[in-house]
Amino acid sequence: MSALPVLSTEASADGACAAPGTYDAYGAYGEVAQQAPAQLSPQAEQRVLRDYAPLVKRVVRQLSTQASTVMDREDMEQIGLMGLLQALRRYGEPDAGFGSFAALRVRGAILDELRRQDWRPRSVRQDSHRQRDALRALMRRLGRQPTEAEILQELKLTPQAWLELQQAEVAEEMASFDELIGELSELPSEQRSPEAQLVLTRSLAQALRQLDEREQKVIQLYYEFDASLKEIAAVLDLTEARVSQINKAALRKMRAVLQAD
Repeated sequence: MSALPVLSTEASADGACAAPGTYDAYGAYGEVAQQAPAQLSPQAEQRVLRDYAPLVKRVVRQLSTQASTVMDREDMEQIGLMGLLQALRRYGEPDAGFGSFAALRVRGAILDELRRQDWRPRSVRQDSHRQRDALRALMRRLGRQPTEAEILQELKLTPQAWLELQQAEVAEEMASFDELIGELSELPSEQRSPEAQLVLTRSLAQALRQLDEREQKVIQLYYEFDASLKEIAAVLDLTEARVSQINKAALRKMRAVLQAD
């Protein structure tokens, strides 16, 4: 798609329902519109949606490698747009901090929809658990972190299958981490204060300090510079699967620090 479609605030003319298995953008807009009184006019909302459409597209580009087999990019963009609208209605008039808040909401909305569709069936999750157990056993046997070649041989996986496994697991870890950050930062506009934002910023800085240098680089490139896993792999001269591993481990460490505070 060349541009993110901006939804009208009016219902579709024919009143047709979305086909089964597709994302009902107009229905979703209606649900969001009823969640809270509008703080901006419809015209102002549409202006903000247009202004922040590039943010939605960046988040979709990041997540598309994990979700492309389940959901196409256009549907992800529509869901991300709904997440952006929810963020706007919760946050109020955008200021310098809105972009970070909105990015969390957009990413969370897409990941929530993926989980709703049960994008990793139980059989796949069970296989994933068995592979993690086998990987831990390999690490104990070697007494070190195994190389990717050793992992592929032990698990009898192709490089592509190993990459897809890591991408799926990092997506789940991202969802958990984003939920935690969302809970910490979710304050109505009238309750937000510089002090509350400072506490959250300091907590994140403390969590980042628990990471090693490479983990910090991965988190910075992914969350601050919106780089995809493929781009990060090229910058750090690693495989995408290894970047996914590092990302997952870093998010897990940060989540543990934030939950302990």
